[in-house]
Amino acid sequence: MSKYYNDNLHNRTMTMTGQGQISAIPNLAVLRLGVQTTGENLVNIQSDNAQKTQSIIDILQRMGVSDIKTYQYTIDKIYDYEDGRRIDKGYSVKNILEIRTSNMDRVGSIIDASVNAGANIIDLISFEVSNKEYYYQQALNMAVMNAIQKAKSISQNLGISANPVPMRIVESGTLPIQQPYYRQEQLASSTPVMPGNIKIEAFVTVDFTF
Repeated sequence: MSKYYNDNLHNRTMTMTGQGQISAIPNLAVLRLGVQTTGENLVNIQSDNAQKTQSIIDILQRMGVSDIKTYQYTIDKIYDYEDGRRIDKGYSVKNILEIRTSNMDRVGSIIDASVNAGANIIDLISFEVSNKEYYYQQALNMAVMNAIQKAKSISQNLGISANPVPMRIVESGTLPIQQPYYRQEQLASSTPVMPGNIKIEAFVTVDFTF
């Protein structure tokens, strides 16, 4: 977007938008996985769920993974309908753990070890950068330079010899970090994990005078 004003010879302004984009390699993985058990006896399926969940925690801690916390714990009634009648099918207990690791090479092995220990839900795998503010500042500087380059190009095309001078810069919004992710309810026979790159964008609106 650009705007050009020429109210008089002493008050010439233009407004330009600038965009900056940085691609960063993620250095932090966030996994949400856990155990879902079902049955008619709530006490039994809670106990079964707790044992399997503890087994996952134990094996991950032995692998050196320490950042583990409970993300979600739910108990739900299960119903089915036959001939218009609601039939009680027991309970469902779900315990989801959130695991964070900076060891990107071990994400696949963390998943496989969790599955071997009893995990039957892989809810989410996302990838982040721990120093996102640093990359955002780079993108923001690029956005300002992009707006300045646009203003200079227009000035030259208009035959204006003086360089446009920024007099007002507004951070006009940012796109969220695009996180590549892997989501799957049914577990696969192998666990390839491809983090990819993360895109960080910044936008500015700049008023120039010349």
